[in-house]
Amino acid sequence: MANFNLNINGKPQQVDVDPSTPMLWVLRDHLNLVGTKYGCGIAQCGACTIHLNGIAMRSCILPVSAVGNQAITTIEGLSEKGDHPVQQAWLEHDVPQCGYCQAGQIMNAAALLKANPHPTDAEIEGAMHGNLCRCGTYTRIKAAIKTAAQANG
Repeated sequence: MANFNLNINGKPQQVDVDPSTPMLWVLRDHLNLVGTKYGCGIAQCGACTIHLNGIAMRSCILPVSAVGNQAITTIEGLSEKGDHPVQQAWLEHDVPQCGYCQAGQIMNAAALLKANPHPTDAEIEGAMHGNLCRCGTYTRIKAAIKTAAQANG
């Protein structure tokens, strides 16, 4: 076990865990931030997507020891009131069905729009390709991302 001082959603957090513990389990089991979901455990579905210094990362394979003092943002920290443009567009387009993948989808879409505020359809599809939706709402996901991009100006 080792102590780690983390920057989660703009707040300092300290955990005492094995250095190889994936951030997914640090967030869920040690910090009670359960918005980040477990999907596959091998970084193939995207349900566990978080931001590490603004870049979308799969938290199921990111060991806590690799984080250092980099900023981590989870779905809980994306916006205080759920009013991030991607979150608003998600509701406008009625994207969620079962909802399980939505936190990862939203986090990946937010990182995409931060890096590329006005993506083409092909860029959206390419960036979102690794986020799986069991309900198949891909058309609504793409429409919501386009709406959020328009909201960015």
